[in-house]
Amino acid sequence: MTRRTVPPVACLGEPRLTAGFAEYGRLDRDAHDDVHGPLAPMEADQLLRLAEEIILRGRGGAGFPFARKLRAVLESSERQDLPAVVVVNATEGEPASWKDKVLLTRAPHLVLDGAALAAYALDADEIVLGIADDGVGEESLTDALAERRMPVPTSVVAVPHRFISGEGGALVQGINGLPHIPPGQKRRSSDAGVHGLPTLLSNAETYAQLAVAARLGPYGYAELGTADEPGTVLLTVTGAAARPAVVECAAGTPLRDILDLCEVPTGPGVLTGGYHGRWISAAAADRAEVSRAGLDAVGGTLGAGIIVPLGTDTCPLGEAAQVVRYLAGESAGQCGPCRMGLPDLARAVDLAVAGSAAPDVVRAAAGVVKGRGACSHPDGTARFAVSALEVFADDLTRHATGEGCGRRVRGVLGLPGDPDPAPRTLTVDWSRCDGHGLCAHVVPEFIRLDGNGFPVFPVTPVPTWLQDGARKAVKVCPELALRLKA
Repeated sequence: MTRRTVPPVACLGEPRLTAGFAEYGRLDRDAHDDVHGPLAPMEADQLLRLAEEIILRGRGGAGFPFARKLRAVLESSERQDLPAVVVVNATEGEPASWKDKVLLTRAPHLVLDGAALAAYALDADEIVLGIADDGVGEESLTDALAERRMPVPTSVVAVPHRFISGEGGALVQGINGLPHIPPGQKRRSSDAGVHGLPTLLSNAETYAQLAVAARLGPYGYAELGTADEPGTVLLTVTGAAARPAVVECAAGTPLRDILDLCEVPTGPGVLTGGYHGRWISAAAADRAEVSRAGLDAVGGTLGAGIIVPLGTDTCPLGEAAQVVRYLAGESAGQCGPCRMGLPDLARAVDLAVAGSAAPDVVRAAAGVVKGRGACSHPDGTARFAVSALEVFADDLTRHATGEGCGRRVRGVLGLPGDPDPAPRTLTVDWSRCDGHGLCAHVVPEFIRLDGNGFPVFPVTPVPTWLQDGARKAVKVCPELALRLKA
């Protein structure tokens, strides 16, 4: 499955977001109206009450209550006497996730319905739809906009298809014409987002769920799911699945039913929630339920609805190490935990996989970045790395012998390849190096000195945002021992 290929869609139980897919494929406006029926606008108090009664949480990963976001924007707009903006985050920069792209390509009007409901309730001035620049879903969304009249001017903004571009603050920055990275300090978009206006920001599935709930009402919506998490969930199931798919199911569905539907073989573990998520063991997967509470109970997380099981034919720790390297390279590189902490964490994981470092080295590197970043990227990366050590402890013991587990890394976690289109690695000609140490002073985020004063650095590619520093380090080496190779 390539980055541009949307996976098949399946449903376990009654379809809601995926209703009509079997009959129509993609739902144009006529098909959408036929399947879902009419939708009346709602005043702010009505929409707030609906969001609270269905306990709607954001489906982009953080799970923030939608009603609290909506109320915060309403209060901020009134307090500042400023109009609001509605933003749909459909960038889906997480390589392992496809659910929002499925909605864009097959049910775009559900997403637009939800955005229109929010804009009417907020008396907003504008709707902005943020998508990735990978071409997936853009034509479908543009065609859908041409088929209907939105309550306010609506535009589509494409942002770079990078992991960090999907972060809420990064999307607002990009819409405002600034670099597509999180702002240097945390601030609430409900106070000052797009154009400095109070901004309601949530992901595509959240708005689609809102549109479904507005038609069904709170009691109809709660006919599926659990008491605490009513409704359905969209999951992206890939990895070792013989039938990878985006699956819709009711919250509370046994995870084992989803894995069986996608023909997942028994393996060493399952990644839940994506690259900022947590690993769970095969035994935990057998007793887990698909809900935030159900996955939390077994040490996992629902996150952005990503389920990536591993088979027995790949090295779990090697797979995890690839992702940590990727996440280190995908950071904005604007705060200490990202610039220095994540490369250190990637280095520690690599050493542990090679059998050259104890798990405590990885935990220490993860602890340094936890809670200190300008955004949640360092926290999520640390969570992913530490949970891999816990779930694959037996493999780690085998790797500690230096011989590894005997399995090669097959690359099944959905990485798009190296994030740098022209990756560079540093090498040293040891016949020339005299240990001057200048290189480590130029780019300390990547190069360190060992106990004898000689440079040490990861064998992994130099992150894009450190390549200028690496070039400078090469130039200042008085013995011409340091090389930057393609």
